[in-house]
Amino acid sequence: MAKDRVRFTEILLRKGKLTAPQMAEAAELSRSRGLKLVEAIVQTGHATEEDVVAAVAEEHRMGFVPLEGVEIPSSIIEMIPESVARENTVIPVGRTNGILRVAVADPDDLNLVDKLRFMLNQEVERVLSPREAIVQSINKHYGQTETQSVDSMMQEFTETAVETTELESATSDESSAPIVRLVELIMNEALNLRASDIHIEPFDDRVRIRYRIDGRLVERDNAPRRLLGAMMTRLKIMGSIDITEKRRPQDGRIKWKSSSGKELDIRVSMLPTNHGQSCVMRLLDKDNIKLSVKDLGFSEDDYRRFARIIRRPNGIFLVTGPTGSGKTTTLYAAMNELNRPDKKIITAEDPVEYYLPGINQCEVRSDIGMTFQAIIRAMLRQAPNIILVGEIRDKETADIAVQASLTGHLVFSTLHTNDAASSITRLVDIGVAPYLVAASLVAILAQRLVRINCSKCKAPYMPGHDELDLVKLPPERIASATFARGTGCNNCSRTGYRGRRGIFELMPVSNAVRELTFRREPHMNIREEARRGGMTTLYEDGIAKALRGLTTIREVYDTAGTGETGH
Repeated sequence: MAKDRVRFTEILLRKGKLTAPQMAEAAELSRSRGLKLVEAIVQTGHATEEDVVAAVAEEHRMGFVPLEGVEIPSSIIEMIPESVARENTVIPVGRTNGILRVAVADPDDLNLVDKLRFMLNQEVERVLSPREAIVQSINKHYGQTETQSVDSMMQEFTETAVETTELESATSDESSAPIVRLVELIMNEALNLRASDIHIEPFDDRVRIRYRIDGRLVERDNAPRRLLGAMMTRLKIMGSIDITEKRRPQDGRIKWKSSSGKELDIRVSMLPTNHGQSCVMRLLDKDNIKLSVKDLGFSEDDYRRFARIIRRPNGIFLVTGPTGSGKTTTLYAAMNELNRPDKKIITAEDPVEYYLPGINQCEVRSDIGMTFQAIIRAMLRQAPNIILVGEIRDKETADIAVQASLTGHLVFSTLHTNDAASSITRLVDIGVAPYLVAASLVAILAQRLVRINCSKCKAPYMPGHDELDLVKLPPERIASATFARGTGCNNCSRTGYRGRRGIFELMPVSNAVRELTFRREPHMNIREEARRGGMTTLYEDGIAKALRGLTTIREVYDTAGTGETGH
């Protein structure tokens, strides 16, 4: 029987989902990074996870259920308790002739069937689904249970007094400490709601809890004021932070495993305020950096330019934008693309947010002399091919980055500027000679993140005159557009948006731009020259996405419209 089994790789090749060279590339990635071949194929971006898992299901002669958009009746969901579903990453999808069909992620885990049969006391049949799709489906169908748990726990704290001390409550066993359970529930809820940050802020009469979802802060709840000390103590213990210090800012890091089994790094920042310590936790999800360059959202032209530029042997490539505009994700996608056994990549970051296998990452620690400048100087003695500098903040860092690029290294870094052309004048302003800027820069990418329409409730619509006046497009282009917006549903928490996508302004440094840089021309002149050379502005790229129904005109205008010219 085993001899008749066709490998999933052969199935993908036969169906045209992959080519032989693409399969060879994935196999090399699998060997170099120690990944499973399934994961390597998905990471290369040559085939979707759905296609790969469907092929694996066919190899194992199992059914395949994509789960995306699948509504499972509550009568079926109730057949497996939430704790069992989360612990084993399984979800029931249907029941026929007394046999419960269960979606699983690992076709080789044969013990799971016996375990489920024993626990549920009924016959079980497996079907295969992508692991992330199962987790999202669990969160979707069971998620309300956890939300109610947070609500009920807040109600419990509001109605009753907390008799234990801060330290006792924060260090007790999870089963006996309400504060421990509350902190875990808040973190799990934030993850389920796709929050990037959790803000715990003290006021005179309450503790406000807010989540940042798709770039917008959403108020979740208000905890009783008396819980502040116990919550801060618990978070400090988790982040290995000194619990006796309350007068100075403190930072820490938590390695945390959610109730669904997902492992996250959480950066913790404590800041003393006039009402007590305020805490912000940034949830660093490793899945966010598994994006390939193709998934970032580039237009076809910009994608081809970007892919060509990052393979240059030397020069400086800058990514610019405000905090939270996705610069780190873009740079890490580029690093993933370039991370091959024949390339040595070293990074200097403040701090290291995500750990990338196969890349040498150094963290800035100014207290012991590990500054950007010191790290870059030491890097150059390590003979790297590619250098990533977290941010160019001053003349010394900029000078070393320029020298590195001129001596045969490809340097990636970030700046905080409003558009691509402004980066050139910023480098000159901080003291880098214009001829060095002109000689070393190969391209600049400005970017923002716009919220995209919810796929579940997206519907066609025609914008009003106030919106159409913002775009100033010819009537024939508006007539051919496919405008859409989300109407609001449970999937997007009634906002109409779910997830974010980049809008980009990619400016290759041409000979004409170099000449203007050398002459210290104003950034508007450089910008106009880049546009004559074919550069698409942030606003134009955003409007192109709105015309395709990916986002809305108002969202693009609110994110990138201010200060744009030539709409």
